[in-house]
Amino acid sequence: MVMSKKEIQKQVNIKNKKASFEFEWLEQFTAGIVLKGTEIKSIRQGKANLQEAYCVFHKGELWVKSMHISPYEQASFKNHEPKADRKLLLNKREIEKLQGKMEEKGLAIIPTKLFINERGFAKVNIALAKGKKLHDKRDSIKEKDIKRELQRQQF
Repeated sequence: MVMSKKEIQKQVNIKNKKASFEFEWLEQFTAGIVLKGTEIKSIRQGKANLQEAYCVFHKGELWVKSMHISPYEQASFKNHEPKADRKLLLNKREIEKLQGKMEEKGLAIIPTKLFINERGFAKVNIALAKGKKLHDKRDSIKEKDIKRELQRQQF
């Protein structure tokens, strides 16, 4: 059964749920990602994981490391490596802005969401983030509990 682009787009929405708990997001960007043919096929099946992924600069380019994309099952011997480094595509102005901010102590660039856009291209939402302290994490848990209680009372 062949799926249309809109059906694929609705299906693929891989999030890094731990990122919002561990980090406070300062700025967000949407970046393209350089992929091989078997990698995009695995992503369209929803077989990717962003839990341990992080971004680094290498020779003026932004790379995502430790992003796991499962091997494509129908591929031949030309399958991809699951945890290979993948290049992110941003404007030069955005890269320079991120490099300048990364020089500050305690900031990191983390991928928060992997999705397929309306044209069928894989995109990654990345966030310039600052690590949360223990008391900040407790506040996040309290806010979630309060929201959950309010939703229960409404129904």
